[in-house]
Amino acid sequence: MNQTIFSPEPHRGWLPWASLSPVVCILLVAFSSLPLDYGLEWMGVFDAKGQPRTASLFCLNLMLPFAAMGAAVWLWSRLIERRSLATMGLAGTQRLRQHLTGLAIGVGMMVLAVMSIWLAGGYVGKGVLPAFASPASLFWIAVLLPCFAFQSGVEEFIFRGWLLSAATRRGNLAAGFLASSLAFTFLHFSPHQPVREMILTFTFGVFACAWAWRAGNIWGVMGWHAGWNWITGVGFALPITGFDLHLPALLVQLTPSGPDFLTGGPDGPEGSVLTIIMLAVATPLLLLWPRDSRTAPQRTPAQGSESATQESA
Repeated sequence: MNQTIFSPEPHRGWLPWASLSPVVCILLVAFSSLPLDYGLEWMGVFDAKGQPRTASLFCLNLMLPFAAMGAAVWLWSRLIERRSLATMGLAGTQRLRQHLTGLAIGVGMMVLAVMSIWLAGGYVGKGVLPAFASPASLFWIAVLLPCFAFQSGVEEFIFRGWLLSAATRRGNLAAGFLASSLAFTFLHFSPHQPVREMILTFTFGVFACAWAWRAGNIWGVMGWHAGWNWITGVGFALPITGFDLHLPALLVQLTPSGPDFLTGGPDGPEGSVLTIIMLAVATPLLLLWPRDSRTAPQRTPAQGSESATQESA
């Protein structure tokens, strides 16, 4: 009998084995996004350092490739696996409330991480609320929020919705966590990056899996990821996963002044050891916190036997 973490509805097609599912994920993401990545490069979206030239072009970079990735994974789940969106975490009640709560927690956690780095001597403050002197900057900061929500939502749908649930159904919860986090780390890997950044990415993935499992859906973790990314990029004028938004800070303009292991270096505060520690501590808290029985999928005997039949096919 298979194990489910979201909806217990059976799949009616073929699910890849747990060990194969990360490979399928990597191929779907790569083949769907690479043509658009090259197209954006050909259009001159990026400068010589690989940075989007403007905030508007950064928004374009958040929307187009991720739309292609999300569409590719949805088509695979629809045509090959033949299962519903509910089985991939897009289910439950109070969806907007969960999303907004997650967004607020994501903002709060990143602010806590940045403040911790600042207090440890990693940053120097250069000004308070500088973005409010530029209406154009405030406009793009506002536009970036739904763009980050879309980008983060697609990533959560792929890794914590589809991949986590698929690998769990074909294996167990540990296999689902491992498959999702390894694929997430691989697709965020870049040559010559410090091992510290790979550890952060893997830890980030495990934390997000724990959130999705505990909630019984991905609405909250989608919001958390969006808030985390958005405030990192716009709140302090610091890099977000290595990207510079070229905007003044919404809260405090900060400049790195400490070692890379503390500030995160070119990767931004996400690459700081303090951020890694925060996520590493938060993950077991999510796993050990009692799970709300209303969010745990309940399998009926008929559904269980049907699912087992599908797995053995």
